Amino acid sequence: MALSMTGIRKAFDANQVLRDVELRIGDGEIRALLGENGAGKSTLMNILGGVLKPDDGEIILNGRKYAFSTPRDAMDAGIAFIHQELNLVNDLPIYENLFIGRELRRGALLNRREMIRRTKEVLSRMEVDIDPRTMVRELDASYKQIIEIARALLMNATLLIMDEPTTSLAEVEINRVFTMMRTLKAQGVTIIFISHKLREVLSVCDTFTVLRDGEVVKNGSVSEVTELDLARWMVGHDVRSERLQRRMQLGQEALRVENLTLSHAFQNVSFSLREGEILGVTGLLGDGRSELFQTVFGCNPRYQGSIFLYGKRTRLRDTTAAYRLGIGYVPRDRKENGIIKDMSILENGSIVTIRELAHPFIHHGQERRNLQQEISDLAIRVFDINDGINSLSGGNQQKIVLAKWLEAHPRILIFDNPTQGVDVGAKEDIYDIILRLAENGVAVVILSSEAQEILRLCDRTLVMYHGHIQGELDSEHMNEQNIMVLATGGSFPASAGAQEARQS
Repeated sequence: MALSMTGIRKAFDANQVLRDVELRIGDGEIRALLGENGAGKSTLMNILGGVLKPDDGEIILNGRKYAFSTPRDAMDAGIAFIHQELNLVNDLPIYENLFIGRELRRGALLNRREMIRRTKEVLSRMEVDIDPRTMVRELDASYKQIIEIARALLMNATLLIMDEPTTSLAEVEINRVFTMMRTLKAQGVTIIFISHKLREVLSVCDTFTVLRDGEVVKNGSVSEVTELDLARWMVGHDVRSERLQRRMQLGQEALRVENLTLSHAFQNVSFSLREGEILGVTGLLGDGRSELFQTVFGCNPRYQGSIFLYGKRTRLRDTTAAYRLGIGYVPRDRKENGIIKDMSILENGSIVTIRELAHPFIHHGQERRNLQQEISDLAIRVFDINDGINSLSGGNQQKIVLAKWLEAHPRILIFDNPTQGVDVGAKEDIYDIILRLAENGVAVVILSSEAQEILRLCDRTLVMYHGHIQGELDSEHMNEQNIMVLATGGSFPASAGAQEARQS
């Protein structure tokens, strides 16, 4: 048995986060660690990684009992934690990133030849063919993940904790990381894989453990379960998988763009959006959809073409102008663009509408009441709204990002990968919010890389390819096959259905 964690308990003040958790994993096993945001996954892995000390319990690794005080202690024992936020220096080559802080020297000079040789050796072990002298900034996201793992292997790691490694990756990049994981598994490396993407879990993992409310509720083999089984154990009840239904009543045209162009991002894009409609926009990584709707939100004022809001041609020169005209934007990367890490939950939740609360001084009572109402409506798990935003789980942070826009009552709301990095329960909550917005007449845009998200939520879908709209699918013709055909540059075979959707 590579790893045995038994009787693990951890509390923060009165909040009992882990309750007698047991986790046993064998050599060369890929174990999925699943649970909703706030279930205790991160706390458990932070204990294993030496970031936190447990209140009780023991850790046995390769037959030896450990009590880690620091992440360095865990690394010395062969445990490496590969976080979502990669810790690489873009302006250094691969080999220097692998040896940073532990550089090899020959006398007073760096022994670059030996560092390059050892880097080649570890990359070869991973069956990755790339020049160690390549600058990290030239790598795509999957290779950056692989370089992080190579650095861990160079430090003799035998157990890897991979926290949401595929969140920002395209399908071809995901497959590259999975191939590398299988290679390491064959060499006896044990991997703990944390993910909310249940289809990926079934694809790459051998076994699974589900945490709920700080307790292990299920262990098993992935070969014996389905996505719906895993989702049910995570949330404690059956999870919907069918297309979501709502009372649909389309209003007037809210947004129309004609021949919109932004150099090197998208070209000659035209589409329209009506009140109460949910418009999906999808494609492959780099298709230009985020840049397109960031332009609609005023981020890229040097665009060409025309934007019409409620029939009136408008020039959107900045995000303040877009906000005042009733446009909201929930960004895809909440950690970089959605939250301000050094501010409280309250400050993050009211930052969009703070000017409206100043008469001329901020009405803090109203600020608190507004956010408390959104927290109640969105079922956000918060102990104290004055706590730092980083005290919340990823799913609850995402709900705070959504709450700050709901307070602004936008007429057009753009969601860029709205459920990226959130658990299946929070995902369903967010879907319900989106449906409610559309029922109340808000014009909604969903930018998503997940075909199932598009199929379940959207009334029609634009599929982009290399900065162009490759095709449009109505609800009758939306399926994963047609989306993939268009996303890879092909033509929609049933063009009549797409044409009917454009004319409706």
